[in-house]
Amino acid sequence: MKAFFLSIFLVFTISGFSQSAQNSKSSLASNVAELEEFLKIAVPGDTILMANGTWDDAQLEIKVNGKKDLPVTIMAEERGKVFLEGQSSLKIGGSYIIVDGLIFQNGYTPDDAVIQFKINNDQIANNSRVTNCVIENFTQPSRETQDHWIEFWGRNNQMDHCYIAGKSNSGPTLRIYLKGNENINTHHQIINNYFGPRPRKGGPHAETMQIGSSETSMTPAYVNVANNLFYRCNGEVEIISSKSNFNNFKNNVFFESEGSLVLRHGNYANIDGNIFIGNDNSEFIGGIRVINTGHWITNNYFYNLKGSEFRSPLAVMNGIPKSPLNRYNQVTDVVAAYNSFVDTKSPWHFSVGSNVDKSEVLPASEIRSARPERVLIANNLVYNQEAEESPIVAYDTVDGVTFKNNILNYENKGPVQNDGIITKDFEVKKVSEYLYVPDQSFIDIYHGFDFETIEKDLLGRDRSENNSIGAIYLPVPENTNLFDKANYGPAWFQPEDVNKKGKVLKVTSSEEFLKKLEQANSGDILELAPGNYKLDTSVDIAKRLTIRSQDKKAKLKFTSANIAAFKMHPKGSLKLENIILEGNAESNAFETLDENMSVAYNLWIKDAEISDFNQLLKVSKGSFADTISIKNSNFRNLKQGIALAEEIDDKGEYNAEFVYITDSNFENIQNEVLNYYRGGYDESTIGGTLVFTGNTVKNSGTSRDTEILLRTRGVVNLEMANNTFIDNEVKYIAILWGAKGQEPVNNTLRNSGEIKVEENLKQKLMY
Repeated sequence: MKAFFLSIFLVFTISGFSQSAQNSKSSLASNVAELEEFLKIAVPGDTILMANGTWDDAQLEIKVNGKKDLPVTIMAEERGKVFLEGQSSLKIGGSYIIVDGLIFQNGYTPDDAVIQFKINNDQIANNSRVTNCVIENFTQPSRETQDHWIEFWGRNNQMDHCYIAGKSNSGPTLRIYLKGNENINTHHQIINNYFGPRPRKGGPHAETMQIGSSETSMTPAYVNVANNLFYRCNGEVEIISSKSNFNNFKNNVFFESEGSLVLRHGNYANIDGNIFIGNDNSEFIGGIRVINTGHWITNNYFYNLKGSEFRSPLAVMNGIPKSPLNRYNQVTDVVAAYNSFVDTKSPWHFSVGSNVDKSEVLPASEIRSARPERVLIANNLVYNQEAEESPIVAYDTVDGVTFKNNILNYENKGPVQNDGIITKDFEVKKVSEYLYVPDQSFIDIYHGFDFETIEKDLLGRDRSENNSIGAIYLPVPENTNLFDKANYGPAWFQPEDVNKKGKVLKVTSSEEFLKKLEQANSGDILELAPGNYKLDTSVDIAKRLTIRSQDKKAKLKFTSANIAAFKMHPKGSLKLENIILEGNAESNAFETLDENMSVAYNLWIKDAEISDFNQLLKVSKGSFADTISIKNSNFRNLKQGIALAEEIDDKGEYNAEFVYITDSNFENIQNEVLNYYRGGYDESTIGGTLVFTGNTVKNSGTSRDTEILLRTRGVVNLEMANNTFIDNEVKYIAILWGAKGQEPVNNTLRNSGEIKVEENLKQKLMY
């Protein structure tokens, strides 16, 4: 039965093709027109070189047919020196085609995809390959415009050794289509690629990879995703969304990626030998989420994961009885064996998404009450340096799960007790960075049905003669690397270091401030001498900058009406430290562009005094802040505070991911201090995040139209503690979402409204 998961790599070699066919040739094209002429006369074995340089607005269509041993190759004259910029795209239609060595940058596709394995429905690519290519920050001007960077169609196509990073607009980075008989049983190969950072999007439709769709989820795909690096792919809760049958995920590395490999629809996936690495800074880094039937999850290594529920290390969901294709089918007949969990917080979560208690606000068709059945958890190793209360978090009765020979180094004190969860006294040894192995072998193995087909361990070593519990058997040679970033993507390409340290630029006058601001490079610090700086123009923030005072607080006084003091652009990142900021009561302190906020911005305010503005922060629909942080600052005489409520379509989108407001004072804010909105019922969209602690709010919400001082509707993660509210004449300080565990802690209210907890929030269904 495991033979379904065997795949054959379609690894072509380029060298020698033009010499192997009698009439094959090599040509050099200097522009699109020349390339098209060469393609018209190309024969199997030909190579067409694209001349070094920039190809602007190049919309390439490769219509040609090679042969199995004589592909037609279109490649850069020199890899990494051919740049497709502006409105460029590549479509491939035909068979046995290789595209090699191109870079897409400084632009965006005018089509549905950057690289598409078809030209139209009659010209689909088969047996073709894209290799050694780069797509970096080639994102749409508007984050709301949907596209894909790579679209797979046809059969037996391959993408390998490519670098793909920076997509911030709507739509999966890579999408595989399974519509029609010509696009099923695909055996596509996605191997040895480097999927670089995908920024947080603030809502759904930001997967790094989607294989199929709910409508085609019962079709056989046989896609092989192997030996890829997913590096900080934080777009949304699903890094990979598998929505088809018989897919294989092997030896991939998910490094500090805030999401999970999700078996969203479809059956019989094989997930073997993958590595999931978290850190101490994020509670959103997950592992594998399981839905549907027949999956095998073996030899995977989970390290330092802090995620829970939908992003837990291993999340097994509840399903909807008689579920439609686009919702959640019941989990049945799943095996999770020979996996290792090191410093993971409660590794196993069962019946994730159970929502029987929400029948008041949800229709019966949305109630996930079908518990997992015939799930086997066997021969897994769990080590935590700090003992957890339980290895299992259960959101419903765990009666369909069998546990066999799972070894833990701490006592299971949770409510789910089972003889197949065994406590042993052992430690782990650090072999290399991120790689920890037990100091002893556990060879009392459960021999389940078909377990003899689990032939290798995580490191690819034969289990037949030397086997033990966990992903890795002992001994492990010293300095064995868990993975090496150099093994992924094009060998010639190195991603730019976006966090390189900048220079300190001293400023003593308003004129010098504006001049040095324009000259500054990303990462630079503008350090202002004490004094008053009068400005009558907006300060544009389109790069990563810090503006701070040298010693005593410098004052920036903005005198012009109806313009923002600071205008946040895409990629703009501003740290404002120890500064006095004063307006004229008509303008806004911070404001985004009205449109084309293609990439997230960031705003940090620390030890600042800000007064006499219309709004503290005004944003546009489609804009998105990754982080807004306010610390130890004072705000007074504002008509409105922070407004993050332009995404009102109730489709799961929101205007900021993380909002931290701590140890600060707000006084005389006429309307809301904060309006932070996420609409639409979709529990897998588990943002945004608000921390509002240690603040004092006085004499605010005085406008007759203001009913709630802190609006947080639909925001999932919220902490409200140790705040003081004095003389705020509103009905409510805030309305919290009890079903998400939100509760006020140690807040003081004097002559102010109440903090209400609403258990179940009724929201518009997104599906």
